[in-house]
Amino acid sequence: MFLSDYLDHTLKKLKAHTANVLTLINLSLGGFSILFTLKGQLNVSVLLIFLAALADRFDGTVARKLNIESELGKQLDSMSDIISFGVAPALLLYQGLLHEFGAPGAFFTILYIGCGAFRLARFNITENNGYFAGLPITAAGVLLTLSYLTIRYFPPQFFIFLMIILSFLMVSTFKLKKV
Repeated sequence: MFLSDYLDHTLKKLKAHTANVLTLINLSLGGFSILFTLKGQLNVSVLLIFLAALADRFDGTVARKLNIESELGKQLDSMSDIISFGVAPALLLYQGLLHEFGAPGAFFTILYIGCGAFRLARFNITENNGYFAGLPITAAGVLLTLSYLTIRYFPPQFFIFLMIILSFLMVSTFKLKKV
């Protein structure tokens, strides 16, 4: 009887934290992406950001399917997203190209991260009504990461312009239906 109860309790706890584990995988992949960027291994960093996006795609879905949504999970998801889709892609692009612009490159890198943080904070305090207000940071981060793959095909100024556009789209108030 004791073993059965213990096993049942353990399975319930595992189920309750499944979505948070996926969120922490997202965070870890974003953190490793930053470390690889700092070591100059930018292609590995790109791959890690895409894997983080995959983990991020499923954490909310798992939480809803298992009926384990929580305020803690929502906050943890935002903290993870600012690392994986704010800092990691911005640092990737900065290290890959924007550092050549000096102070303006640094400014627009920090602007992107700040707009992403603002967008996440606004999301966390607004009612969930089936729509996003502004471009989600995950989409912006994935687009910025994808753009890194095109560095040799576009002029460097394009990437500063892209970072500015994505920054303002994140803090804008246009409505985007959730999928």
